[in-house]
Amino acid sequence: MANVPSAEKRDRQNKKTNLRNRQARSNLRSAVKEVTTSITEKNADKAKSSLQKASSVLAKAANKHLVHKKNAARKVSRLAKKINALKK
Repeated sequence: MANVPSAEKRDRQNKKTNLRNRQARSNLRSAVKEVTTSITEKNADKAKSSLQKASSVLAKAANKHLVHKKNAARKVSRLAKKINALKK
């Protein structure tokens, strides 16, 4: 437990940040999962529209340092590749 006032404040800040990051990560996973489920259902139109949303969520998460920028780019790339394979 924190004994110094600055450490107590830091503890409060960390709890808020942790909650915010947890919610953002959950939204990120949900967006990616929506794309993957539409890919498994072989619904190319729904997959394409949900990929736009997911890529936006991934870019925002990368800017906020929730995920690495290259990790986000890699996920978007792999999802787009799977969607393009559906159309063939």
